Amino acid sequence: MRKLFIFIFRIRAFLIFLLLEGFSLYLLYRNNSYHSAAFYQSSNYYVGRVLELQSQVSDYFRLTEVNQTLAQENAQLRAQLTQLYERQLDDSMGLAKDSLFVPADSLAADSLGPALYTYRPARVTSNSVRGLNNHLALNIGSDAGVQPGMGVLTANGVVGRVKAVSKHYATVTSLLHSQTLISVRLKRNRSLGSIRWDTEDPETASLHYIPLSEKVYKGDSVLTSGAGGIYPPGILVGRVISVRKELDKSFYTIKVRLSVDFEKLSYVYVVENKRKKEVDSLFIKSGITEENE
Repeated sequence: MRKLFIFIFRIRAFLIFLLLEGFSLYLLYRNNSYHSAAFYQSSNYYVGRVLELQSQVSDYFRLTEVNQTLAQENAQLRAQLTQLYERQLDDSMGLAKDSLFVPADSLAADSLGPALYTYRPARVTSNSVRGLNNHLALNIGSDAGVQPGMGVLTANGVVGRVKAVSKHYATVTSLLHSQTLISVRLKRNRSLGSIRWDTEDPETASLHYIPLSEKVYKGDSVLTSGAGGIYPPGILVGRVISVRKELDKSFYTIKVRLSVDFEKLSYVYVVENKRKKEVDSLFIKSGITEENE
């Protein structure tokens, strides 16, 4: 404290100068209308800038909450679009309508009917793309209703399948895995095949079992078939980028550019088929082994 008083005493002249300078400015702006208007205009500008900066800082620290809210809203919009897609499919075949997606916290039932699939937004906490067998980790687990075997999607397409869960986390077998096999169909002619990642390129995969009798063109869309009940039908997997005929094969050699950028994954949806257990139970009773995901 004594040192503080000594310091103030040493700069007493400077402090008196600041005090007098401030009092002089006060008298100037108080008694002069032009300077007063200029002062208030300038002060309003700087106050506005400070408040704007404060708002930006506050918004930055709320980004996580905002992203979670947007993920929920996007999930609801995607649900409605996919329900309408499934409804159109059923109408084209003259079947009873059955909705495809609804949010996990299910809103009131609407005219689209009962839900067959539910989904839960999740954030990717880790991700590998350079190995032979790649995996992801998500920030939701059994507490959120996630179970092994559920499909994982993004707004752009298929990501993989849940492998294991803990109370708050889940691991996912990526589509970029040597053992992943996904049942798909071509959108244009509905030909069935399977996607396997055997290209060692995180942007591409191979489409197998499309017979030479079918017409396949560069740019054709590859969609999930819905077989196995893990992924809803009609979800984009990728687009054909090359088609070749092999002399000693009865199927095309097709390369597909995947619709999901696995190096930039942030938010995904874990999808649950409410009737998956019933279908699996029937397969077991029938002695049928489902190979494709």
